[in-house]
Amino acid sequence: MSIELEINPLINDASVDEDEHIKALASYMDKNPALPPLCAEINNHIHTIYSFSPYTPSMAALRARLAGLEAAGSVDHDSYAAASEMRRACKLLGLGCVTGFEIRVSLKHTEFASRKINSPDSEGIAYMTIQGVPDQVAIASKVSDFLAPVSAARQKRNRLMVDNLNAIISSSGIAPLSYDKDIAPLSMVHKGGSVTERHILYALSLKLINEAGQGPGLLIFLKEKFNVEVSGKVKTLLEEKDNPHYAWDLLGLLKSSFNDRIFIQPDESECPAVEKATAFANSINAIPSYAYLGDIGESPTGDKKAEKFEDDFLDDLIPRLKEFGFLGITYMPPRNTKAQLERLRSLCVKNSFLEICGVDINSPRQTFNCPEIQQPEFSALIDSTWALAAHEELAANDNSRGLFNPNDPLAGKALDERIAAFAALGRDALRR
Repeated sequence: MSIELEINPLINDASVDEDEHIKALASYMDKNPALPPLCAEINNHIHTIYSFSPYTPSMAALRARLAGLEAAGSVDHDSYAAASEMRRACKLLGLGCVTGFEIRVSLKHTEFASRKINSPDSEGIAYMTIQGVPDQVAIASKVSDFLAPVSAARQKRNRLMVDNLNAIISSSGIAPLSYDKDIAPLSMVHKGGSVTERHILYALSLKLINEAGQGPGLLIFLKEKFNVEVSGKVKTLLEEKDNPHYAWDLLGLLKSSFNDRIFIQPDESECPAVEKATAFANSINAIPSYAYLGDIGESPTGDKKAEKFEDDFLDDLIPRLKEFGFLGITYMPPRNTKAQLERLRSLCVKNSFLEICGVDINSPRQTFNCPEIQQPEFSALIDSTWALAAHEELAANDNSRGLFNPNDPLAGKALDERIAAFAALGRDALRR
């Protein structure tokens, strides 16, 4: 049976609630009982509309399933609001599911204070994920309380960055952007989502399109008003007047051209001390994981320049991460070289870190597929995903369970044995 080409727009309508998304997704499933075959791939790092993404949790799960993925995971910046819908959508689609969130933490008080770790914009700041969050009302409330001051601090800084941006565009004759009228409405902040730098520059993208239209005229406008030169693939995309992803492609250009000029460094009210964040994750029986970036050339999202990060001091960093309270390392195989990954994985084994795989999805041009994960050397990453899914499910119903819970019946086993046992439980649970 063929897959329905027209997907009910309600599945991806940010103006309706979770129940409507799930209802529309169920209707789609009724019309398309035969989905594409699974391809032994997973992705634990999908962003949704609750940070910056074109996808609701239901649509993200559906896109993952249509790509043949076995499991999907949501991690929004400074927000856990996608988790409930992501779990429901994945269950409906027969996918394994892992939920969590992504935050930035401060290492300013450590020997890495002056290092650019894995944050392109900041020294002494690191991205991390908190994944495998058990589905309990009490835990969701604790997460909300933990993230509330982070969100408040970020919104305060956002407003200052909008002021910086307005100072730049004022000479062009463009009306200033309003945080409350132009930027916040692009987000889900009213439902627990976050507002990021991408929201700010996406609002500018829409404003520039409104001023100059799509196509060559906008490129001339950028050159004349802001001295922004456009070349290569981006130029080709932005010269296409009928490009359906025009605003997103323009956003990538604006991020590379404007972000450095408007960016304000976050403080510890927005980026809690690393030990505080890992302690919180461990207190809710979740898995705090460091997000390895590595020296990069071209990023999957197309808006990060070639730059050096933690590779020069990785041998010192990884053991310290263990001391800071991390339990896992998450990384993206398509972004790194074979040599980088072999070195990282060796350090993960040496320091007993859970390895988590996920490709940052936040643009409509990105594919949900990650064929690298099908290579034999990465098979363990599929097992670890199923182990995470089982961890989340078991810990939701029993506070003594968990991959790293000292009270778990398997706590005395080696990490690889625990992963294998939990992975088997995760796969069995989905079959039932």
